[in-house]
Amino acid sequence: MSGIVIHAAVWPTVLETLRRSHIVDYSIHLLPSPPFAVTNPPDSELAGLLIATFKYIGSDWENDSKIAASDPETVRWWAITDGMQHSLVQGATGSKDGPWWYQCEEVFRHEK
Repeated sequence: MSGIVIHAAVWPTVLETLRRSHIVDYSIHLLPSPPFAVTNPPDSELAGLLIATFKYIGSDWENDSKIAASDPETVRWWAITDGMQHSLVQGATGSKDGPWWYQCEEVFRHEK
């Protein structure tokens, strides 16, 4: 199963955990190989790159992060989806064990 297929049907319990963690407007984008491969070889680190964005609307990120990490269904989801990904975070071993997603600097935002 691919990351595209599984994310087309995210488990309702995982979505509810995101809501309880005060995470909204969550999107995941895929940088595909072709036509990207035209300028970079298909085995480029960037081919197949997942880019995720979300809004955090809570006031206690540390504790809200623990909500997802302590939810058995979310942890099971991570075990499946982590196996489909390669983290760019040096030494990352999985979503549950520490930083998995590389934090990017926001350089532009436009709201209303």
